[in-house]
Amino acid sequence: MPLKGTIVVDDNLCKACELCIGNCPQEVIGLDMDRITPRGFHPATLIAEGCTGCGICAIVCPEAAITVYREEPHKAAVKA
Repeated sequence: MPLKGTIVVDDNLCKACELCIGNCPQEVIGLDMDRITPRGFHPATLIAEGCTGCGICAIVCPEAAITVYREEPHKAAVKA
C-alpha cells in the first residue's frame, strides 16, 4: 500500500514561485486559481490525489511555506 500524505501551505509565506509544482514527483501540486493570498498570489495547493508525503516540495520551497504530513502506515498485527 503506497504512503499517503498531504500538505499545508502558509498563505502568508507562499509567493507562487511554482518550485514545488515543478519538483513534485507525483505531479499533484498546482496553484489555487480560486484564492489569492494576503500578499496577492495564488497559493500552491494539492490539485489531485496521490501525495505520498515525500517532502520534496517543502525542501525546495524558498519561503518554507509548506508543511508536509505523512500518514503512518498501519502495522500488521503480530501473531503470538
